[in-house]
Amino acid sequence: MPSSPSSLFEAYTRHLLLEQGLSANTRDAYGRDVAKLLSYLADEQVKLREVTLEHLHRFSFELCELGISPTSVARILSGVRSFFRFLVLDGFLDADPTELLESPHRPKHLPEVLTVEEVDRIEQAFDVSTSEGCRDRAMVEVLYSCGLRVSELCSLRLSDLFLEEGFLKVEGKGSKQRLVPISERAVKEIGQWMFHRHEITIRPGEEDYVFLSLRRGKHLSRITVFHNLRVAAEAAGITKNISPHTLRHTFATHLLEGGANLRAIQAMLGHERITTTEIYTHLDRSFLRAQVLEHFPRNRESD
Repeated sequence: MPSSPSSLFEAYTRHLLLEQGLSANTRDAYGRDVAKLLSYLADEQVKLREVTLEHLHRFSFELCELGISPTSVARILSGVRSFFRFLVLDGFLDADPTELLESPHRPKHLPEVLTVEEVDRIEQAFDVSTSEGCRDRAMVEVLYSCGLRVSELCSLRLSDLFLEEGFLKVEGKGSKQRLVPISERAVKEIGQWMFHRHEITIRPGEEDYVFLSLRRGKHLSRITVFHNLRVAAEAAGITKNISPHTLRHTFATHLLEGGANLRAIQAMLGHERITTTEIYTHLDRSFLRAQVLEHFPRNRESD
């Protein structure tokens, strides 16, 4: 019986094909679920033989804290249960730690998740022949491609843009700063907006803000972002309850579904449980950027 996580994973995938006879799609889904768990255990420095129910509860809790829906978490845990049943069946483990593992309950109000096609439809609803349309399309793309909070978008400054390096500097809750990778699509949309931004009469003290009101010459308010996003969603024929947080939640969900590392997603979201020091202790900037380039839909499009 193999003992390393990678060899056990390979043996498990063969088991799904040869003994379970599962379809390619199901095998791929189970494989992604187990890969998430193995990545989490590696980060926590926990060996497979040492996994307890408590470890699995923490894994489930971290998935929920990322904003992943209970339905998606339940599906991931189903793959994890299958993996541990295999480990017991083949004699690697004596007991199955998932026997008492419960899936999270579905809350009454789940946050909405958009598809990539729906995000594109919202952006296409903006009239880019106008300055406001260019601004709002760039605004939506930055919210989606960078997973920003609406307050972080409104306070984003030109001095926070490191577009050639592919990063934004973001100040989140508690004045904690983080570096967030930005997609080529978002860089392009910001560039289009900059052509129009130069035409605005900007109020003193507002010169460094990225997204400005055309009429007031001040940085955008959260209410304006909410309103313009919802108007565009309605024009795109999307009936879901949309807010800027929907785009942030969609960003995290698409990264997770694409197979990104849980720690990288937490760092990019600026989650409250991760301090700035912890981010740079565990993850360097090149790793964060590699996670987005590899796993985010916008970047897979360019490939």
